[in-house]
Amino acid sequence: MSEASQPSIVLRPPQDLSAAPSSADSVEFLSLGLCGYQEIMDRMRDWTDRRSDHTRDQVWLLEHPPVFTQGVSCCDVPMTNSLDIPVIKSDRGGQITYHGPGQLIAYFLIDLKRRKMGVRQLVRLLEEATIELLSDVGLQATTRPGAPGVYVGDAKIAALGLRVRAGRSYHGLSLNVAMDLEPFGWINPCGFQGLKVTSMEREGVVISIDDAGARFTRSILARL
Repeated sequence: MSEASQPSIVLRPPQDLSAAPSSADSVEFLSLGLCGYQEIMDRMRDWTDRRSDHTRDQVWLLEHPPVFTQGVSCCDVPMTNSLDIPVIKSDRGGQITYHGPGQLIAYFLIDLKRRKMGVRQLVRLLEEATIELLSDVGLQATTRPGAPGVYVGDAKIAALGLRVRAGRSYHGLSLNVAMDLEPFGWINPCGFQGLKVTSMEREGVVISIDDAGARFTRSILARL
């Protein structure tokens, strides 16, 4: 799909549910900037509860201030909290991870039932779109059986965590673009002891969050 033929990206506040989708497959992408984790989690949950069968799917692109988040069944905590980074219990799947500025967050508020998609299919879609983005900038990335996410060599560069309620998803994916990776060393990332974590910057790719978000959007649009 060429640049000229890309669907336009509609920016509308997430709380506006009044407009019916132009088609069952339409999706809106919203760029929200730097947002607190708890606030966004509450908004996603509320948005999902209030959406109707005709509400257009949305993808929220943003960054978070420094925060550790635990999956719904996770009890792990950071080995140190010397920088007073908060730890927030999330309602997503998965274990403990870290978010911070310089990491692209993409939250997928998708009506899976309407799209006749399963959770595993959505996971594959997110992984494939991320691998394509990385390939476009010269990085060879792969997935690992039994360990959702995207890896460059033996290091994780993108993590996944989803929640599905009544056939509708929220939460999504985090891609390390150009961020401080030190806090990952204070946890067992995604529950794996000693797991290496990398970023696009560490792998030699200089790219802005906005550029990474635009590339990721194109990859997702080609698949949704």
